[in-house]
Amino acid sequence: MTELTTETFDNFISKNELAFVDFWADWCRPCLTMAPELEIFAAAKPDIAIGKVNINDGDNATLAQKFDVRTIPNFVLFKDGTLIGSISGAQTSDSLLEKVSSLLGDEND
Repeated sequence: MTELTTETFDNFISKNELAFVDFWADWCRPCLTMAPELEIFAAAKPDIAIGKVNINDGDNATLAQKFDVRTIPNFVLFKDGTLIGSISGAQTSDSLLEKVSSLLGDEND
């Protein structure tokens, strides 16, 4: 997983065919409980680059505003640099896998 900032975000989503970004904050308890679920998700989907944006760090709140993140945790999926969907709230890894597969149109996952 890659920690992202306003300086590294655009390059991250443009250089990876699939990018899944976790918008979170260190004071957010549901965000913290998502860490192990996100690890499981990442292991199951090695073809998806995982990034994390701590909205409390520096100018990162502007990224949350740019992508209309109003609740956290919030996960945003990009394909070829284009936003294709988002998932709000704490999820299990199975739920993340199912929802991302649905966003990608995967029929066999």
